[in-house]
Amino acid sequence: MTLILLLASLAALGYAACYLAVCAASPWGRCRRCHGARYHRTTIGTRRDCRNCDGTGIRVRIGRRLIDFIRAEYRDGHQ
Repeated sequence: MTLILLLASLAALGYAACYLAVCAASPWGRCRRCHGARYHRTTIGTRRDCRNCDGTGIRVRIGRRLIDFIRAEYRDGHQ
């Protein structure tokens, strides 16, 4: 039983490390609302610029926000 828990926790840590590496290398992702199209369809069928991404089609990944927060806390603690 402990071997299974150890392997599961190592797999979760490995996944988290890979995700943070991807976020460090490529901090931008596609917008979740417009899927990178820069606009979305309204209920009557017209196009509007996406409010979530301000019409850019990209967003900052959650992992990148976490990395920036950790860096800011580290920098503020060492001043």
